[in-house]
Parts: sequence; structure tokens; C-alpha cells
Amino acid sequence: AACEFLGLDPLYVANEGKLLAIVAPEDADSLLAAMHAHPLGQRAALIGTVHRDAQHFVQMTTAFGGRRIVDWLTGEQLPRIC
Repeated sequence: AACEFLGLDPLYVANEGKLLAIVAPEDADSLLAAMHAHPLGQRAALIGTVHRDAQHFVQMTTAFGGRRIVDWLTGEQLPRIC
């Protein structure tokens, strides 16, 4: 809601302290189990799959069940505040 109010796209806003791991499907369950074994990884989850696409697009499924192309960032990223 804050991003919408400010006119920002949450896909392109810096988000410190997160991990996105892309692994072979046969390794996903063991990686998820290892992450769940650590106190900071208890909320780890499988969030997507990779499929071959002739146009090389990255797509995501929206909260409403639609599909959205994740496009290249245009303009400047927000500076990181550390």
C-alpha cells in the first residue's frame, strides 16, 4: 500500500536481508528443509518455478491470478539507505 501511495513498484525497491535461491527442482525440498532448520529461515517458502520461454520473458502470477511480465527496470533505482 505504501508503494502504491508513493507511485513505486515494489519489485524494484531495495529490500535488505532477503534471499532468493534458484535451484534445480530435485534440490528444492532439501534446501527448504535446511533453511527451515535455522531460526531465521522458518518462513522460507517455494515461490515459483522456471519454465523455458521462447521470448525469454520473466512472468509472475499476480495476487488476483493474472500474469504480469516482469520488465527491465527503467529509470534509476532508489538509493540504498544503510
